[in-house]
Amino acid sequence: MNVVVKRFWEVDALRGLAIVMMVLFHLVYDLNFWGLWKVDLYSGFWWFFPRAIAGTFILLVGVSLTLSLARATSTAGRRLYLRYLRRGLRVFSWGLVITAVTWLFYRSGFVVFGILHFIGVAIILAYPFLKLRYWNLLLGVALVVVGVYLEGWRVETPWLVWLGLRPLHFQSVDYFPLIPWFGVVLVGVFLGNTLYAGYTRRFPLPDVSTSALVRWLGFLGRHSLLIYLTHQPILVAMTGLVFWARVGWAMAGPHQ
Repeated sequence: MNVVVKRFWEVDALRGLAIVMMVLFHLVYDLNFWGLWKVDLYSGFWWFFPRAIAGTFILLVGVSLTLSLARATSTAGRRLYLRYLRRGLRVFSWGLVITAVTWLFYRSGFVVFGILHFIGVAIILAYPFLKLRYWNLLLGVALVVVGVYLEGWRVETPWLVWLGLRPLHFQSVDYFPLIPWFGVVLVGVFLGNTLYAGYTRRFPLPDVSTSALVRWLGFLGRHSLLIYLTHQPILVAMTGLVFWARVGWAMAGPHQ
């Protein structure tokens, strides 16, 4: 008999909204890359926007881990840990694929420890913290503060990049080290254990789960990994075609 697993529509919808914002940002990034729309991505709104998106994703990683643990309370401890281990390794493996692809296309600035690498490792590391509450909040905030402090540090070795210590002139188009971002996961675990204790919503919320917009965002949220892996090649191809079409029109213009 198939068991229907209850999902919290607001979690899926919020993740779906973050997906929409991510696609929008990457569209702007690609337009800027091709020179179709010049945007300053290193200050102001367009610097803050992708970090807000990533923070939302990573916070929801922590919340979702607590929800998955609550759904699996009848599973033996070791077997449950192996489930998280497999899940984390699967996400990390996709991160390695992203590393290989960006190395082929970018070389300088390719993804070393991007968001998929981070989420994969975070899923594995978070397991011992999933039943804690206020300790996660304290430790999470502490890691964020330490990460901000380490932002200006530079070291001589590249082997600590995953931790948050970068060598001089380090560049990567996607970089999410454990410090400070694992702190955001732990804050998400705290929120999950507080707001959804016992796999029950502990705060009042109007039920708009049947609205078309919420259902659409929920669908995107439930397929976030697939969308993440496929949207950027599509956007690069589309914006690249526009760029080369403009180049062709410019070259053909004087002969018309």
